[in-house]
Parts: sequence; structure tokens; C-alpha cells
Amino acid sequence: MKKRTKIIATLGPASINGSKIEKMLHSGVDVFRINLSHTSIQDAKKIINLVRDKENKVGRPVAIMLDLQGQKVRIRGFKNKSFINLKSGDKFIINPLLKDNGSQNQVGITYKDLYKNVKVGDELLLSDAVIKLRVESIKAKKVHTIVERGGKLKTYQGLNKKGGGLSLSGITAKDKTDLKASLDLEYDYIAVSFVKDERDIQEIKKIIKNKDIRIIAKIERNEAIKNIDKITKVSDGLLVARGDLGVEIGIEQLPAAQKFLIRKAISADKIAIVATQMMESMITNSVPTRAEVFDVANAVTSGVDAIMFSAETAIGKFPAEVISEASRICVQSEQAYIRPISVDRVVPKTLPVDQVIALSAVYSAKLTKVVAIAALTETGSTALWMSRVQSNIPIYAMTQNKKTGRRICLYKGVQSIYLDKLEDNHAQANLQVIGLMKEIGTVKKGDLVIITKGDLLGTSGGTNAMKVVEVGNMIEINE
Repeated sequence: MKKRTKIIATLGPASINGSKIEKMLHSGVDVFRINLSHTSIQDAKKIINLVRDKENKVGRPVAIMLDLQGQKVRIRGFKNKSFINLKSGDKFIINPLLKDNGSQNQVGITYKDLYKNVKVGDELLLSDAVIKLRVESIKAKKVHTIVERGGKLKTYQGLNKKGGGLSLSGITAKDKTDLKASLDLEYDYIAVSFVKDERDIQEIKKIIKNKDIRIIAKIERNEAIKNIDKITKVSDGLLVARGDLGVEIGIEQLPAAQKFLIRKAISADKIAIVATQMMESMITNSVPTRAEVFDVANAVTSGVDAIMFSAETAIGKFPAEVISEASRICVQSEQAYIRPISVDRVVPKTLPVDQVIALSAVYSAKLTKVVAIAALTETGSTALWMSRVQSNIPIYAMTQNKKTGRRICLYKGVQSIYLDKLEDNHAQANLQVIGLMKEIGTVKKGDLVIITKGDLLGTSGGTNAMKVVEVGNMIEINE
């Protein structure tokens, strides 16, 4: 049985070679992520070509997601040092006038207007909240603090303000340059880091224009949660980036925030992804901890489309093993624990015909002995709507469009299958679909299957028919 929850793996120094990419594909990866914080567009092009080569060799679609760097606030460097140790009670200055010549007493910052956005008493968190500073005074653009929780501070580590409020746009000049340079590359999703509001997504859309690239909003700022309805409306999915988000809102708030954001995405028929430290221990260990197994299982049973791995597959020792372990956890969690997901679904007064057919197919399958659904689709919309309904019925999206086939790889519970050529005759098309499903071992004689398609096969937005067929008992002439 295949897993329903999809797996996103970040490619990096530990995994950017043909054999490891191939192993990860065989282990169950569905989407490869390229992080533009650490990869140039020139290198990204080489990686994309390598992935596409292995995709063709393995013989199944895989999606690629580019992840923009975004506007992350970082400290600068230290003079002749790679780190300093801060102790509780130390005085420490954040000085925007410094460059890479920080010392034990002060350090520069990439955000020169920090002093305008903090006040006495604010908490500043460094090194993923390991270090906590309290603002004592602001003088001549310098933010004077006292160390309340010390630790090892490395160069160019991130800085967050507890509760958010740093007035930064999520889209930087580098993001715009990278995005424009990427438009001719063969990828499927763009992830937008540090989204603040819907204007960040709209700015991305202006650059993409009519390119068939879907937009994932990374939720890692407190401001994004406050603006979540508008962000959800204009994006194609939400990614819960638990690292920076946990720092800003407090890690004790993360479980509730994760649950809220997943339901927000599902209710609006958008993609939901959870990321950050899913299996952090597997950077150096070949098996996950029990706590990590529970974390992955909890994400799976909460209804997410995908879980995402970062350092585990980018710099870890066991990238393929990470995917294998995660795949096993997904399958077991999906089999053992199915629970209703409470969402306030956004439903208009009237639905388009193709969406009615998609939803009807899933609900009908749940009430009968149907073993699978086959959706003939041009854009993938039918498969997306089907995947928003909680069900354990496998969905097979069959398409002649390679872009659509790859994009579907991120939809929960949907397996993408390419069709070289779709039969024009409806009866023959039904036989073609069932033949493919028999080849991959999904159905056998006597099984009931729902097939959805349009009168005009291969036409965008044309799904208007649902048919229940019995394998081995189908007519072979034009109806």
C-alpha cells in the first residue's frame, strides 16, 4: 500500500548526486526542494536537470520546489572569530553601524532599522531562541541589551523579536532577481519565505505572470498569522515553518498554531505542509527518535498534504534512509488512525460542475465498495478537490500534461500517472484507464472503480461525468 502523505526532501551537499537522488525517489520522495538561501540559480539549473534525468529513469513524476531566501534578519560577523560565548548578565549591543567586526560586547546586524522597531523591555532571540536578550535602552541607533539566557553565538545567525513586529517586506531584491532568472527553469512550485501579508504573494505573481508555477506561502512570522485569511486566498498553499515561527510566537504556541494553519489551508482547498526538525536526529543517526516518530505521525493524522525535510536530507549522512523511515511512518499512521478533521470549509453558494463531480466521486466512493478513483484531468483541479476530502480511497490522477502530473505529486492521497495518448472513444478510454490500474496492481477483476472525465477529453475544466465501472465487466465499443 502506498502512503497518502507526500514527502518533500531538500537537496544539498549530502544529496546532490545522481545515485542519491535515485535512491530517494525509490524510497518515496515526492518533491525535491532547492533552497536559494544556499544555492545560486546557475547551480539550481544543474540540479533541476539532474532531477529530471533521474525522474525519467525511475519512470514516475516528481515535483520540484524552489525556496526563495526571504527577508531574514541576521547578525553580522565577528572580528577574527567564528563565534562568541554570551553569559547571563552580560551587556551586549546590537550596532547597525558595525559590519563584520563584532566583538564580545557588540555585533552588527543586516537590518539597519532594528532600533525603530523595538522598545525597552522587548525580547530579542538569537540562534533559534537559544539566546535571549532583553532591551534596556536605545541610543544613537544602537540597541543596548542584557543577556537573560546565554549560549554560543555564531556569525550570521538569525535574530527575531518575540511576538514579531519587525517591519520587513518578505520580498527582497535578491528574491526578485532569483525569481526572474528562474522562470525558464523546469520547476513546479515557488516557496515564499517570511511572508508578511498578501502583498508579498501578489508581488511574486506580478513577476511570474502567466507561468505555470504555483505559490506556497511560508508562515514563519507572527504578522502572517494575523493576515492568514488574505494570504491563504492569494496563494496555492501554506507551509508551517516551525523554526522561525516558534521563535516569534513561542514554542509553547506552536502545536495550536500548526493545527490552526493546517485547517485553514484545507478549508480553502489549498495545500498544507509542515516543516522544520521533523527528524533532526537523522542528520547524524540512521534511525529517528521516538519523539520524532510521534511528530511525523501527528502531522500525518492532522491531514497535511506533505511533510518537509531540510538539513536531514541536505547535509545529513542518511538522506535516503530519512525518506524510507518517513514513508514507513506515514503508511502505518494512515492505516492505524483515521479521524475526522474538523474544518470550516469555505463553500460558495454554487459550485462549478467539475468541482461537484470531484466531490461527488469521493463521497460516493466512501458509501460503496469502490476500491479506487481514476480522475482524467488536464489541469489537476479535479484531483486537488478530491484530495481535500478526508478519505482512505486511493486516487489516481491520469493526465497527458507533464506539468500537471508533477504538480499533483504534492496532493495528499493522489498518485500521478502520465498518459502518452488518451483514447478519444469514451468506452476505450475507460478500458485504457482500468488497464493502467491493473498494470500497477491497484485493481483486479470484480473491483468497482469510479472514473471521472469530461465529454471533451483533454479539455481544461471540462470534467462533467462520473461513472462506476466493474473491472472485467466493461463494454469495448462506443456507448
